[in-house]
Order: sequence, then C-alpha cells, then structure tokens
Amino acid sequence: MAQARPESQWPIFGSLSSFRLSYLPGDLIAGLTLAAIAIPEQMATARLGGFSPQIGFFAFIAGSVGFAMFGANRFLSCGADSTITPIFAGGLLLMAASGSADYQALALALSLMVGVILIASSLLRLGWIANLLSTPVTVGFLAGISVHILVSQLPGVLGLPAPGGPMLDRLATLARHLGEANPYTIGIGLGVLAVVAASEMISAKIPGALIGLVVATLAVISVNLESKGVHVIGAVPASLPTPTFPDIAPERWAKLVPLALLIAIVVMVQTAATTRSFPSDPEKPADVDRDFLGAGAGNVLAGLFGAFPVDASPPRTGIVSETGGRTQLSSLIAAAIVLALLAFGATLLRHVPDAALGGVLLFVAIRIIRFGQIVTVFRQSILEFWLIVATAAGIIVLPIEQGVAVGIALSLLHGIWSNTRARLVPFEHVSGTTIWWPAGGQTAGEQDPRIAVVGLQAPLTFLNAENFRTDVQQLLKHATTKPKLLVLEASGILEIDFTAAQVLLDLFREIDAAGVTVAVARLESTRAQEAFERFRLYDVLPRERVYRSVDQAIRALA
Repeated sequence: MAQARPESQWPIFGSLSSFRLSYLPGDLIAGLTLAAIAIPEQMATARLGGFSPQIGFFAFIAGSVGFAMFGANRFLSCGADSTITPIFAGGLLLMAASGSADYQALALALSLMVGVILIASSLLRLGWIANLLSTPVTVGFLAGISVHILVSQLPGVLGLPAPGGPMLDRLATLARHLGEANPYTIGIGLGVLAVVAASEMISAKIPGALIGLVVATLAVISVNLESKGVHVIGAVPASLPTPTFPDIAPERWAKLVPLALLIAIVVMVQTAATTRSFPSDPEKPADVDRDFLGAGAGNVLAGLFGAFPVDASPPRTGIVSETGGRTQLSSLIAAAIVLALLAFGATLLRHVPDAALGGVLLFVAIRIIRFGQIVTVFRQSILEFWLIVATAAGIIVLPIEQGVAVGIALSLLHGIWSNTRARLVPFEHVSGTTIWWPAGGQTAGEQDPRIAVVGLQAPLTFLNAENFRTDVQQLLKHATTKPKLLVLEASGILEIDFTAAQVLLDLFREIDAAGVTVAVARLESTRAQEAFERFRLYDVLPRERVYRSVDQAIRALA
C-alpha cells in the first residue's frame, strides 16, 4: 500500500490523510453515536435561537463538512452550539423580530461574517486571540450563558407564554404565572431532563437526549397530549439545504460587524479549548490556526446554506474521541445521517413536544456551569472568584452581547492588572553554590552589602516601568551600606517595550552617575535581547556587562 501523504500536504480533508481501512469500524460507530447525540441537540439549539428545527440540522451539516474539509483536529465536532446561540440571538433581536425572514437573513449574513473573520484569523495566525479570556472569566461567561438558556427554556417547560423584556423582568413574570403552568409539559420537560442526566451518569455514549425525545413523542401520540395543551414542533418540511445569499442592505451588514467580532472571538476561544482538550496527536501541539480555518469554513457554508453561526462542541468532540472515532469521517457519517433524516424522515419529528427540547437544553445549561472550578477558584483566589461573579452578573443583567464584551474587557483588565503588580524582587546567594535565588524562600540566603542582585518576574513594559524605576531608586537610596554593584537578573524579563527601554536608559545613566556599577545577567529572552539592540541600550550599558549568570557578573565586577 502506498504511504499516505503528510497531513500538511493535503489542502483539504487533512484529517483523512492518515485514514486506514481498519479505522472504518471505529469511525462508523462514532458517527452513529454522534448523530444520535446531535439530532435532538441541534433541534433544541435551533429553537433556542428562534429558528425552526431543520435549520439546526443545516447548521450541523455545514459545520461538519466545513471543518472536515479544512480543519486539522481528527475528532472535533462543529455545528449549532448553545454557547454562542444565545449571544447572537440576543444581538439579532435588536435588529429584527425572532423567526421573521429578516431575522433569518441577518443570521445568514452574521454567519458569513464570522466565517470570514475566522478564516482571516487563521491565515494571519492569530491563535493567540484564543487566550483573551482567562479561566475565571470563561467560567463566569459560561455561568451567565447558562442562566440565559435556563430562563429562555422555562416557559416551554412550564407551558407558559414566553415573556419579553430584560432577564430579571422575565423571571418576575414567570414567577407570577407559575400557578398557570401545564403539569403535562412540566412532566415532559423534567422527565427528559432526568433521562438525559441519568444517561450521562451511566455513560456519555448513551444518547439520552434521543431516548428522552422518542419516549416523550410516543407519550404525546398515545395519550393525545396535544389536546391537553402540550405544544409540539409541528410539520417539519422535508427540505435539503440549498445555496442562498442574504439580501440585506449594506448599512445592516455594517451594523453586524461588532456582533460578528464578538461571536468570532468566542468561537476561537471554544475551538482552541476543544482542540487542545482532544488533540489529534498527544505528542504534537494542536494546530489551532488550522482549526480556525475549519471553523471558518463551517460558518461560511452555514451562511450559504440557510443556517446560522456554528462553533466547536467540546461534549460532541468528546463523544467522537470516546467511541473510537479516528478521523473526521465520523463527523461526515453523522452529517450524512442527519441529511437522510431531513430528506426522508422529517415527518417523524412533527409530534416532538417543545417541552422535550426544553428539557434537553435545561441539561445543557446545567452541564456548562463549571461548579468544581468555581469552588476551586473561591478557595484559592478570592479576587478571581469575584471576577467570575462580575462576568456572570454582567451577562445576566446586561443585554447578552454587551455582557460578553464586559467579560472580555474584564479578562484583559485582569491581565493588565497582573502585570502592573510586578515589583522588584531581591535575590540572595545560596550558600555553597553559584546560585542566586529570589529572597524569601524557606532557606535564608547570603547577602553582601556591597552587591545588590534584583530581578523583575514579568515583561518590562509601560505597565510597570515606572514602578521598576521607583523600586530601584528606593533600593539604592535606603540601603544601609551603599552597594558598589547592582546586577539585574533578567531571566523573567521576556519583553521590553519602547517606554520601558527609555526608563532603562535613564536608570542606567542615573546609577552610573551615583558611582554604582550596573550589570545584567541571564538576559535569556530573544525578544529582550532584540530590544537591547533595537533601543540602543548598549550605548549606555557596555555589552561586556551582560553576563550569562549572576555569579559570572559578580566574579568579573565585584
């Protein structure tokens, strides 16, 4: 048999480049299981966004085919996702009525824009954008999204009309009308929730959502629950996805740009997290940029074939990995099954109760809350726990797209604040060695009043440059014995920007004028070395005073 070409040489269907006939049974089983999990989930997610169930199937087919063509990860499942659906649905509702032709056209346009942004991000290798959300902000973000899903599905599960207005107003309205709830819909919704939860506890491979929907549908038909106020999906047209292009005015495209950027960032974060959690090869780093290309292609296809934005799904990806899937053929098999259902079996869905889909989404909402991480963060970092609370509160109280933007801003501010906290660290000599170590450890080190060794364990930038200058000045000013040598241990300084370089130039001159010799040791970062060249720091600090170790600097200069 001829050797398969390396994946990097395959322009499309790269994950299939290593396919062997022996992989077929595993991919077939994974594809069947994935379809059983995805069918009820995609229907429910479509309803969550204000679309008819078959649009969720379109999204799954487009996401699966697009990612299989251009993505790198062998397991990742791409399709309609409950994380991004409440976000873009909330944004689109500000521009059009849910379910209207205008609403659907805007969703198509949004999907195309998200796809273009993801493809551009892949080509420009912007995988670092996936790190914009810190773990506490991500946990808070998911908790807030969970509350939105829960509140949006409660009316269907209770058999009550869906109230409008802000989140808190909707909760208050539902609370006032609890006495009017339909016991049959409550039984169906909570029953499906129980079936899905029990199946998940036994094994994630059991299609609990599909089992719950089948049982609920049989109950509706056999007991004629429609006559007792139980709402059903109704007729689902046996239609196939057909090429289309959104017909909206140019100014409306422009209004979608902020929302598209927001959705694209969330998709990047979730895609990167998914592909890193389920790597194709544990021995190699995940190709996040290539997976952005796959997710982008999925979104473009979704926009061209009548669907809405799609995203990577960690739970579905986990199912593929756990059931023996070896390549993206498993996703293509699942997409083919969904396509066959659309073409020949859509009438089977007409008696599926809305409350059953609500029960599926209630489980999804509960599952995405990371209770364990919230408890861990609370125990280990109370400040970051409040970051979780603030992010979740912003998403719950504010319009959802504004809440997500607040979450991203909080994440960035947290990163900036962490850098501004970096202060000068004194080093001590470890007795009997040539090692200098940050002071304050369990073993007291040796100090020589004639020598000061200090370091900064963060990039030296405009965020902390002035604090760095002040700390060095205070060290020299308040020393009991004025040191003759100051060594900057630079192993933690990974970057130096223009502002920080100007501070270093001034500081080196100032220290020299005070009669203190200054040296730099362990300038290991190549970016920091380039900064010394680029900002002409060697004009003030001679090159021969940059050493590979603190001990070397002291032996040469002390």
